[in-house]
Amino acid sequence: MSAFTPIELTQFETEELRIAGLRDDGTLRKPVIIWMVVHEGQLYVRSVNGPDAAWFRGTQVQGRGHVSAGDVEKDVVFTRVDDVDDELDEVYLDKYRSYPSAAVAITTPLARSTTLRVDPA
Repeated sequence: MSAFTPIELTQFETEELRIAGLRDDGTLRKPVIIWMVVHEGQLYVRSVNGPDAAWFRGTQVQGRGHVSAGDVEKDVVFTRVDDVDDELDEVYLDKYRSYPSAAVAITTPLARSTTLRVDPA
């Protein structure tokens, strides 16, 4: 598994993330903008609407897709994780403290059930 560069991680910390899952036929779904965090050099995303959100379901079809933020465009692999949820809650709450109700929503058990680590393909 390769890692994002420090410059790429900075883009992920400061820009909006556009994410698209890969369909069975190999084409990308329409990208959507979501919140993301960087923790200990890794990129993570969650679905505030839980596992029924279309973008999240799209990431689960092949476990692959594409993300972009600022000048960064990357094909990626999505891996479900649950071993860093407590730490990620703190990172989300800190990063999005200007949006308190939304920040709380991204740390609910429903949202936590969708935590994905995003790695370059």
